[in-house]
Amino acid sequence: MLHQNPFKILTEKPERSFSLCQQTAGFTLIELLVVILIIGVLAAIAAPGWLGFVNRQRVNKANDIVVAALQEAQREAKKRKLGYSVSFRTDNNIPQIAIYPKDIDPSSFWRTLGEDLGLKAGQIVLGTNLTDTNTTTSTSSVSYASTTPTTITFDYTGALDLLVKTKTSGLTSVQNNKIGNKGLIVAVAVAKPGAPTQATEMKRCVIVKTLLGSIKTGKDTECD
Repeated sequence: MLHQNPFKILTEKPERSFSLCQQTAGFTLIELLVVILIIGVLAAIAAPGWLGFVNRQRVNKANDIVVAALQEAQREAKKRKLGYSVSFRTDNNIPQIAIYPKDIDPSSFWRTLGEDLGLKAGQIVLGTNLTDTNTTTSTSSVSYASTTPTTITFDYTGALDLLVKTKTSGLTSVQNNKIGNKGLIVAVAVAKPGAPTQATEMKRCVIVKTLLGSIKTGKDTECD
């Protein structure tokens, strides 16, 4: 009977183990390049979708702030029994909003739209279709990034502060002549890259539809 040398067996095992580790440890250069290429492709596919999601979140939240501002002005008008205004403007490509009692200088009331959201200049553009306080025309489209303030004012009842006759015909006439079919529109949109005063097609808006101050929201083509 042949007997194996125990010493030889003990010395051979580390050699086989070491050889196995050499074969399985690490990646080859080609494998690393393939992994990097796959990651790059996935990033290129995912990036536009992620950017679109972020932009939608921005305009949705900015639009929510506009809704809240108009509702706050209405509440204050009813509560204090006096007119209350909300004004909009753009300063150095930064949308701003002011809520203040009617006929008071709004200088100390201006604040950045979405200041708590960390919005930066050129990310969001603000616009309205107002041609005067509480006034637009049937042909007026939304104009963006105006440095001249535009204003919506509510009277002490929370309705739009406009002179209205008591007769129905007078009410209808003012409705048609002042706010038209589209209503008073305040829109926020994603700014075009490299063109911070121009809006992309991704828009959200608040629309004051009636003289009573009813408010609705819209998006995209409704905000033109």
